[in-house]
Amino acid sequence: MTDLYSAAIADLSKVFNGFNQAQVDRALDVIAGARRIAFYGCGREGLQLRGFCMRLFHMGLNVAMVGDMTTPAVGKGDLLIVSSGPGNLNTGNALITVAKQAGAEILVITAQLNGPTPKSADHVVVVPAQTMANDSGPAVSVLPMGSLFEGAEFILFEVMVLQLRDKLGVTSDQMRARHTNLE
Repeated sequence: MTDLYSAAIADLSKVFNGFNQAQVDRALDVIAGARRIAFYGCGREGLQLRGFCMRLFHMGLNVAMVGDMTTPAVGKGDLLIVSSGPGNLNTGNALITVAKQAGAEILVITAQLNGPTPKSADHVVVVPAQTMANDSGPAVSVLPMGSLFEGAEFILFEVMVLQLRDKLGVTSDQMRARHTNLE
């Protein structure tokens, strides 16, 4: 393995060594209990959320990405999941306000706990990773800009899928049966 791969893997390992599993466990409970789940994230964080949304769909959950034409209104019993690595996302903040007014709960995935976006959430999962908010200085990851956060989200979401699958009693065969055949 080259030095860059080793350094990137070491950076990701540090993120998960500093993880708070109790936050993840609470998020799993909230996701499992939600009537409907809407997801919002920008850029590469949004791409990670799309993958997570897809896997939850494969588990049979009622999920949608904000901005898709088929996203239903949210309300009581529903959950809005927002990814805001740097801790402040103007559109995310506006969507949180609308969702809260409608009675939905809010889960924010972030690296910056003290930002306005996570401060407005009911539940927070902190991913202790570099984002564009702190991508310069002496403790910088080998990965550029917010890539460490985004890569950690991918791993986090895949592990959460495994944990939710067990929690909900969903089998791999059931998930596979919900996978599209229109590829």
